[in-house]
Amino acid sequence: MTILVGSNSRILIQGITGQTGRLFAEKMVAGGTPIVGGVTPGKGGSRVADVPVFDSVREAVAATGADAVLSCIAPAYIVDGLYEVVGAGIALAVLYIENIPVHDAIRMCAYAKARGTRVLGPNSAGAVSPGRANMSDLNDVNLRAGRVGIVSKSGTLTYEVIEELHRHGLGESTVVCLGGDRVIGTNYVEVLRLFEDDPDTDLVVLVGEPGGGLEYAAAAQAAKMRTPVIAYITGQGSPRDARMGHAGAVVGDDERSRPQNKMQAFSSAGIEVAALVTDIGAMVAHRLRRATHELRWKNERRQP
Repeated sequence: MTILVGSNSRILIQGITGQTGRLFAEKMVAGGTPIVGGVTPGKGGSRVADVPVFDSVREAVAATGADAVLSCIAPAYIVDGLYEVVGAGIALAVLYIENIPVHDAIRMCAYAKARGTRVLGPNSAGAVSPGRANMSDLNDVNLRAGRVGIVSKSGTLTYEVIEELHRHGLGESTVVCLGGDRVIGTNYVEVLRLFEDDPDTDLVVLVGEPGGGLEYAAAAQAAKMRTPVIAYITGQGSPRDARMGHAGAVVGDDERSRPQNKMQAFSSAGIEVAALVTDIGAMVAHRLRRATHELRWKNERRQP
């Protein structure tokens, strides 16, 4: 199993005939991701990267059975675009684009959640289960199938975590990028619960950042999980009122937005916290070895 995306996914690209959509389509096809088509109004009947293009999401779903959409359309059209995705019954929508007005994001995310469509983003790098399906901007050559889940707001920082895992011979079950905007459709807690139920994930690395307070609920959730979690909060030296790359990563007067306080919340919940991103690989490897020894010890105790 994987979470959110896998070999059984049937993926559409919304805006496939644009420059970004076309690049995604070519990458997905080359990597073996199960992409079944794309959508651009007025371009139905054409093909991009040898996959069919449809005039509407509903038409594409009827023809292909698609259940996931990677949306690359312009911010001016994203509200109507997401409503179309939700109306077609799509289970997962990744909103890759950024610069969506906050009030539009609030409306979109609430509408999708009320009707059963999970949204990653806006400003999400996407989700990928290495070797099975990649609807993200992470490059397949930098990924390795394994049993460590990653949930982060940032796609770029995720690469550093992945590199650290690979240095210790580990790989990823699924990587989920929530999105860096102030309003996003899916939070840490929801993804942690999915990883907890995934038999192919032995441990989760959670990457937080300055701004907002989503990490506090994540710490409480991680404390209740059987699957171990290791947390890392970036931007520990960030000054107040500075935006650290993402629209939502702003340290303001609210003390809860500061990285040090988020780190303390995880520590207080009994969750291991990496001080540096370069510590993560060794910490994950050690925690997995400890879990293996604990399981072996329990099994030996059960024997007559």
